Amino acid sequence: MDFYDVVGHVLELLQRQKRVSYRALKRQFSIDDDYIEDLKDELIYAHPVVDDEGRGLIWTGETEATPVTPSQPIQPQPQPVVEQAQSIQATLPPTEPHTPDAERRQLTILFTDLVGSTKLSGQLDAEDYREVVRAYQTTCSEVIERFDCHIAQTLGDGLLIYSGYPVAHENDAERAIRVGLGILDAIQTLNERLDQEKGIRLAVRVGIHTGPVVVGEVGAGTRQEQLALGEVPNIASRIQGLAEPNSVVISDATHRLVQGFFDAEPLGEHDLRGVSQPIGVYRVLRESGAQSRLEVASTRGLTPLVGRESESNCSLSVGDKRRMVMVRSSC
Repeated sequence: MDFYDVVGHVLELLQRQKRVSYRALKRQFSIDDDYIEDLKDELIYAHPVVDDEGRGLIWTGETEATPVTPSQPIQPQPQPVVEQAQSIQATLPPTEPHTPDAERRQLTILFTDLVGSTKLSGQLDAEDYREVVRAYQTTCSEVIERFDCHIAQTLGDGLLIYSGYPVAHENDAERAIRVGLGILDAIQTLNERLDQEKGIRLAVRVGIHTGPVVVGEVGAGTRQEQLALGEVPNIASRIQGLAEPNSVVISDATHRLVQGFFDAEPLGEHDLRGVSQPIGVYRVLRESGAQSRLEVASTRGLTPLVGRESESNCSLSVGDKRRMVMVRSSC
């Protein structure tokens, strides 16, 4: 049974059961943690399925109605025209609530992931592990709010973060990277407490990509969310998988927008699963200290004037004593 056969069986199971734990899926299909992660990524990205705090999957879409076999046919009795109209109106399905139109935006999307969470959950009591994950999420949330970014989803021990939605800024890519670096710093502070209290230390990976998405309502019933759909979230997730523990890795698309504001080392081009073209990636080391684009331009060298040679060749000299200004007549 190949990967998409398993996806199909899991979808059928979710539509029947409404929710399924990851432990049950491992036992049912004899698959490991890596397979579960790939399966979860495919289901959440392409189907009306959401993660339930890292414990399992919840079906949020509609299910087909079960056919009902009618009993003995009943002969219809003639009705007055008015009563027929009222009867037809009463049997019409309720009007679907209006769904807001989706919105096309450019976003910078971050994926954060807690490294070694499966091993960590095995080392700690379930309640202790929950306390650690909540402390990690709270720490990240404080950094995210500081830079006016938005947590779109909490995916168990990971976070899906938008920079540029719902509020857009002209420096959303810079804000996203500052969130990533800020999370790394905040986790180190958190580790000092966790090391004393529980004898553990956390590590995170951050992946960032920028591009066009469509933001709209996804889900059904009470599980509706505003999510960005398109290739960008998938690429950000894959880039996060390339990152070393306690590092921020960005795509070349994001790097072009922030070049000069951060020191970064190139990591080459990588083939990412599900992406047609190789993606260049960079590891962000630190902020450069530049405060404006003019400052970035001055450090990298200003673009030379084109077609203005005569103006550039004008000589201007000021006498030290007589303060005489001499301008060539050719100017």
